[in-house]
Amino acid sequence: MSKCDERDVRPGHQPQGAVCPSYPGQFRRTAGPAALRLQERPAEQKALDYYPEAAQVVRDIFRMCLEGKGNDTIARILQENGILNCTAYWHEKGIGRGGKKTQPNPYRWKNSTIRKILTQQEYCGDVINFKTYSKSFKDKTRIDNPEANWIIFKDVHEPIVDQDTFEQVQKKIIKRTKRRAPKSENGEKSIFSDLLYCADCDHKLWYHVNTINKNICFFSCSNYVKDYRGSCPTRHYVRTDAIEQVVKLELQRMAQFLRDDEPMFADLLERKSNREIAEEKKHLEGELQKARMRTETVSRLYKKAFEKNAEGLLSDEGFLQITHEYDVEQLALKAKIPQLREQIAEAERQAANKDKFIAAIRKYMQMDELTAPLLRELIDHIEVYETQGVGKSRTQRIAIHYRFVGYIDIPAAPLTSHYISETRQGVAVEYIPA
Repeated sequence: MSKCDERDVRPGHQPQGAVCPSYPGQFRRTAGPAALRLQERPAEQKALDYYPEAAQVVRDIFRMCLEGKGNDTIARILQENGILNCTAYWHEKGIGRGGKKTQPNPYRWKNSTIRKILTQQEYCGDVINFKTYSKSFKDKTRIDNPEANWIIFKDVHEPIVDQDTFEQVQKKIIKRTKRRAPKSENGEKSIFSDLLYCADCDHKLWYHVNTINKNICFFSCSNYVKDYRGSCPTRHYVRTDAIEQVVKLELQRMAQFLRDDEPMFADLLERKSNREIAEEKKHLEGELQKARMRTETVSRLYKKAFEKNAEGLLSDEGFLQITHEYDVEQLALKAKIPQLREQIAEAERQAANKDKFIAAIRKYMQMDELTAPLLRELIDHIEVYETQGVGKSRTQRIAIHYRFVGYIDIPAAPLTSHYISETRQGVAVEYIPA
């Protein structure tokens, strides 16, 4: 899906995927990921552009990932819909790229292709240089470069997927574990999968379908001592229809409060965000100061060890052992300090999250039902507590932690009745927001 209008074939040219300065403030691309290409533009400008039909396929892949579909499932859906795979698409467009020119099935997508597309940061509008390198211009073998050596140019071209969607997908990829494919008779995967967590042991709640009554779907703790030989003493059972109703009621309360008094709602979010950001920033700055002081201390200790060794007060073996420990610690500190600085900068950027959350609530107000992408745009995770009480006096606490702002308590919002579910005859559970 990539096209290059210009290639540098001179000796010593930049590797594929590189960004070369062509004139001040502009960059020339020698190659790009699927869906991106170079296009001539007026005023002697060149910028990355994309094929609209290929870009839509990329957006669909990211959307399906956020809906909870795995790479194999996405590949199967693309094949069933008759979407050409990358190699076949390049061949159809007359683009000279690697791969077999003829394929038994040009609509067959591979798991690895989906995985690579989902991790391409270029789709956010960025350009990344030096992802690979070679030891010599005579050696054509490409070697993966550590991410620390990459050079990233932000917002170089029009993005295909927004930054927020890309980051959500990266979090899902990191958390994703290999699981067997669900049985077709059990229906689609729940939109709440990967969002529910045990409030006691912090393990994920797994989705189940009742083997006798397929209409009963539920979640339970994946670390339950009796079901999975884990360490959590209680099961944290919750029905899927119950959790859906609880989330709907809470979002309706949130939307109603926003509708009735938007300035007060925005002020509540800002005060909460500012307080949490200030606390996190203070903690990170303290850790950064400790790391800097320890770096200076290690340098002084290193110097003292050298002096003692020169004066004969420290043997060569002891000197080597001590300095090796100092070297290891200094390397760790050098890696930790930039990370802390980046975390502090990220905490400062969180100030704009209030507007993002309000925009997501407004989007919910315009929709009739919950969808997986909307849930992941609004909610970070949901904590499920164990039920308390017996019979029809049973209660269960549910804590919803929203993206950008965390858990929100809205005392001024209009109160609505809690959702009560008749789980079986003589037994009912009242779900109470934590």
